Parts: sequence; structure tokens; C-alpha cells
Amino acid sequence: MSMRLYDTARREVVPFTPGETVLMYTCGITPYDATHLGHASTFVMYDIVQRRLIDLGHTVKCVRNVTDVDDPLFAKARELGVHYLDLAAGEEARFNRDMVALNALPVFSTPRASSAITDIRKFIGEVLDRGFAYAAGGSVYFDVTKFPSFGDVSHYSHEQMIEFARQRGGNVDDPHKRNPLDFVLWHPSAEDEPAWDTAWGAGRPGWHIECSALALRELGTTIDLHGGGSDLIFPHHECERAQSEAATGETFVKHWMHVAMVFKDGEKMSKSLGNLVFVDKLRTEWDPRSIRTAIIEHSYRNEWEWDEDLMPRNHARLVAWKGSVGGTASDVLENVRACLDNDLDTPGAVAAIDSAAAQGHDVSAAASLLGVELAEAVGPK
Repeated sequence: MSMRLYDTARREVVPFTPGETVLMYTCGITPYDATHLGHASTFVMYDIVQRRLIDLGHTVKCVRNVTDVDDPLFAKARELGVHYLDLAAGEEARFNRDMVALNALPVFSTPRASSAITDIRKFIGEVLDRGFAYAAGGSVYFDVTKFPSFGDVSHYSHEQMIEFARQRGGNVDDPHKRNPLDFVLWHPSAEDEPAWDTAWGAGRPGWHIECSALALRELGTTIDLHGGGSDLIFPHHECERAQSEAATGETFVKHWMHVAMVFKDGEKMSKSLGNLVFVDKLRTEWDPRSIRTAIIEHSYRNEWEWDEDLMPRNHARLVAWKGSVGGTASDVLENVRACLDNDLDTPGAVAAIDSAAAQGHDVSAAASLLGVELAEAVGPK
């Protein structure tokens, strides 16, 4: 038995057939603010993948990084007048509390980008030595023209890549670049930012190389499953693949999986817009299990919109599921397994449990596979 999952790079649903130990890398948070529902959706979906793989008999080594060297973190620390690592530590702790409340399984490791500076310097040296990068203006850039398959993860047109790079910190107008899509591996730090010495000048790493260095250090040259939110497809994951394979000469990722965005007021939830629903605030009003079911009633591949009926509906769902405990046996667990194996069909799995609970069947085991434990009483509201 195996799961079938949509692969972003292959653009189709394909069998996911890893070995006994599954190597997973999930791009984690930049810890400068609280966890919102969009973050939670991504990590809950990967948690369900992990649960089903364990249910199938696999051992899962899932790495979820913490990006504690990055522009948004420095900007927020500057605004608050605090040290960036103090801000990162506090927000990482808040994120971890949210993940525990949402019953996410512990991951294999949660390395910080700041722990990988030595690895990053070595990595950049290898990419330079292999002719895939160049130094200019105090920075080191990856030369995308030296990597012919650049774009094979996203399949975006050149114009789309330029636009997404412009929107997502790519600085396409940097005069030191040979090509507007070339991306930074290392660059000078601002006066109030951390800096490390290197052969090509003092400074700090670019965003993309942090994940490559951590993934290679924690999991080795080839990962079974890598992903994050769909907004990371380009430039982040496209650039990650290019520089990693340039450095190692090996396939970086066998299967790319991405989780669609969550919207509010017609726009993607984002800190820049402020249209956010924070998990720690929701947890003061609703049982965390109903927050989890509110997420998983949606497909991981489809964008969805927050609405005010979402939490009352899922509170009622949790009450109904809880009320089934001690009921008659059924095949609902096998139905849920079949749904998860069919491209992580969590809406189908939730519907199967709804139906079984309504018929008086005990759904405890099926709900548990989705990370919803029914042993405790239902909490607020």
C-alpha cells in the first residue's frame, strides 16, 4: 500500500513510494509574529501526511526549519527595539505552543538558520568552485543561466518568475546581477544586522540557501518529500533545488508537495496586509480540535476563505464526533485511510467520519488518524 500525492514539479498525482524511512523537509516559520491560520493549515496538512506514513509502517524523519536570519525578522526587531534572536526565541516558543495545542506530532528536528553559517559558507564555496555562482558588489549570486532546468519546479514563464521574484524579495533590479533572476547566496549586512566573515566579504546568507544547507545537513543530499505553502514554489523552492543540485550533483527532492493559501476578506492571509486569524487567539475561544477540523475539511490543494461560520460548524462537528464514542463498530477507519491515500483527500475523510458518527458508529480511531483525539471532553463553545 502507498499514498498517491500531487507532485508540483511533475504536475500530476503520482504514487509516493519512499523506503522504510521517509525523509521530509517542511519550510518552517520566520519567527517575528504569531502563527496565523495559513501557517497552521500548512503544518497540519504535513502532520497528516506524517501520521498516515507512520500508519503505513514507515519511520518519518521530518525537519522543519526556523528562519531566524531573514529581512522580516530584522525589520520587526528594529521596530520593537529588541535583539532579533530574543524576538525569534519568543515567537518560536509561541509557535510551538500552537503546534502542541493543534496536536501536531513532534518532528525530527527544528534547526535554526543561525546554526548553519559554517555549513552555508562551505556550501557557497562548493557552488562557486563548480562554476554556478559569481561574486559581485560584495555579494555572491547564483547564475541561473548555468542551470538549464531552472524553472522545472514551478513551470512558470520567464515573465511570471520575474514578477514573483519582484514581489517576494528577489530584487530583480540589483545592478550587480548578470540576470534579473540570479539570486543571492551571500550579501552584505546592514549596520544593525548580524554579520559573519567570509572569503568574499562580511555579511549574511540569502534566504534560499539557509534551507538548502539545513536540509543537506539534517537529511543528506536527496529528500523524499519537500514542501511548504504554495507561495514558496517560486522563488524559494525553485532556487533551493537549483543551488542544492549545483552543489551536490544529485537529485535534491523526489517529490514536491505544496499547500494552497488561506484567504480572508478576498486576499491571501499575510502579515503585510494584516488580514490574519491568529491560532493563539482562536484557542482562547474554541477547542483546538475544532480548529484542526476546520482546516482539514478543506483540500490541501485548494485555496479557501475564512468565514465566520467555520468555527461554529466545526465545534458542532467535534461534539458529534465525541458523542459517537462507545458506539458500534464500522469500516470508517479504512474509509479514512483510503481517502488519505487518494491525494490526501481530507474533506472526504472528514465526510466519512461525519456520516459514521451520524449513524451511531464509534469514530475514535478514524478521528485519531486525522490527529483529532476524542478522549477528552469538548472545550470552549
